Amino acid sequence: MENVDKIRHSLAHIMASVVLELWPKTKLGMGPAIENGFYYDFQLQKPLEETDLEKIEKRMKELIAQKIKFEKKNINKRTAKKLFAIQPYKLELIKELPGDTVSTYTSGEFVDLCRGPHIKSTKEITPNSFKLAKIAGAYWKGDEKNKMLTRIYGLAFETEKGLQDYLAMLAEAEKRDHRKLGKELKLFTISDLVGAGLPMLQPKGMVLRKEIEDYLWQLHKDKGYDRVWTPHITKKGLYETSGHATKFGEEIFKVKGGTEDFFMKPMNCPHHMQLFCDNQFSYRDMPVRYFEPATVYRYEKAGQLSGLTRVRAITQDDGHLFCRVSQIGQEVSTIVGIIKEFYTTMGMMDGYWVRLSVRGKDKSLYLGKDEVWKKAELALDNAAKENHLNYKRVEGEAAFYGPKLDFMFKDAIGREWQLATIQCDFNLPERFDLSFVNEKGENERPVVIHRAVSGSLERFIGVMIEHYAGAFPVWLSPIQVSVIPIGEKQFEYAKKIVHQLKENNIRAELRDENETLGKKIRSAEMQKIPYLLVIGDKEIEALTVSVRERGQGDKGQINLAKLIDEVKEKIINKK
Repeated sequence: MENVDKIRHSLAHIMASVVLELWPKTKLGMGPAIENGFYYDFQLQKPLEETDLEKIEKRMKELIAQKIKFEKKNINKRTAKKLFAIQPYKLELIKELPGDTVSTYTSGEFVDLCRGPHIKSTKEITPNSFKLAKIAGAYWKGDEKNKMLTRIYGLAFETEKGLQDYLAMLAEAEKRDHRKLGKELKLFTISDLVGAGLPMLQPKGMVLRKEIEDYLWQLHKDKGYDRVWTPHITKKGLYETSGHATKFGEEIFKVKGGTEDFFMKPMNCPHHMQLFCDNQFSYRDMPVRYFEPATVYRYEKAGQLSGLTRVRAITQDDGHLFCRVSQIGQEVSTIVGIIKEFYTTMGMMDGYWVRLSVRGKDKSLYLGKDEVWKKAELALDNAAKENHLNYKRVEGEAAFYGPKLDFMFKDAIGREWQLATIQCDFNLPERFDLSFVNEKGENERPVVIHRAVSGSLERFIGVMIEHYAGAFPVWLSPIQVSVIPIGEKQFEYAKKIVHQLKENNIRAELRDENETLGKKIRSAEMQKIPYLLVIGDKEIEALTVSVRERGQGDKGQINLAKLIDEVKEKIINKK
């Protein structure tokens, strides 16, 4: 992985040298390696066209063939300022960098301010292993107060096959795009009048959501959880006490009620602290476990919103456990068991890994004392070991109130998604002065474990649409059986079939539109319905149905009772 990152970073420099060669008045920004490729930001005299990418890529390959070497040099800042005298963004970086010296890399005639690392020579780059992908706008340093620059993205791998495999995956991902399939399958709607980032579920989308939510509760209800409900708004003092007001800042929606100021809740946990606080628990009651699929609201920037996967109304399958330090290991084990069962059912357990997210170096970004953080991080580290999780420790990814275990899963085409999370929190119980009575009759501070199995239901549904390419397993399918009569004289028998299916809690529809049989079948197949039952005179005479199963083709005439048993078995066992 280290070598491919060097290749990607080096390609960013080669691209920058070509852009400067073709458009000499270009001002250079920055160009790092990123996942699957690289980018570089430029201030250009004219907008780039897509055809310009072909021109840049062709020239890059010519330079690569020259086996250009990358040479590092440390120079003092005075020399650096002279070297980059006509490059304002480089001068700004030089000023900000600590110390009296900076490092540069030379590749051919191009010199860039850079700390590296790079490959030794372009002979390490396979010419057809990279491709310039797209042009986008990007604010300098990611700050919208700064100037908008032109960003060129490139894809890069160690081999040509690596690139071709990735391009094939992108093509497949485009077919599976949940925004496209969501519209075609009538699962959700985004309305300009309602607002960006506020998707609404169509009836079929609501079936999908309800099935997922019910399954989540099914996995929790015998594990000591109680369902609770909390309101969507709160007095701002709640989030001032919890620390969320400072943390979320402008992301919080503010509401006025008469002369009072309220917040739309960005998190559920402070509300759950209040539920715990309103009880007199003893050590015999511990752990206390709350479960609430609740919608929270955050003002995500418009440019970051995307279908269901990045929204402003976020429904978390939220849970909070209040326990003793000695109970953390067992509680985390129970949650891990739920997560594994849930994602095994979804077909996503292969290749999963877990990120133990701990504090970064800047301690000012986090609530709580060092000793509390050390205790929480150690508790999760031990729990990860005890549960034999495939995990690695990552600094700087913790929640602001505590460390967490983030579960990373791959979908059907190999893309990685961070979905489930378990977070250990010693801070909020302190801030809300929570306690229970221990064996000695003394007040003892509980630990809070935050956990979400699906993450957010909106995002998870988006991931599931793409994971299954809209062809959901029978138990999740909004319509499980489509009954298709050949003509009007088969309608009555078809209606009876639909009635029997519904009596057996199978979601069925009657295709009684005035269309040809072929068109009705194609329409049902495009909706990715698992079972199509075709009804003609032969089926009426034999009291059967002709079955077409998605992915299996024509299965011939089958007794309805037998088919009902087959479908119910798939629903019950979530096959």
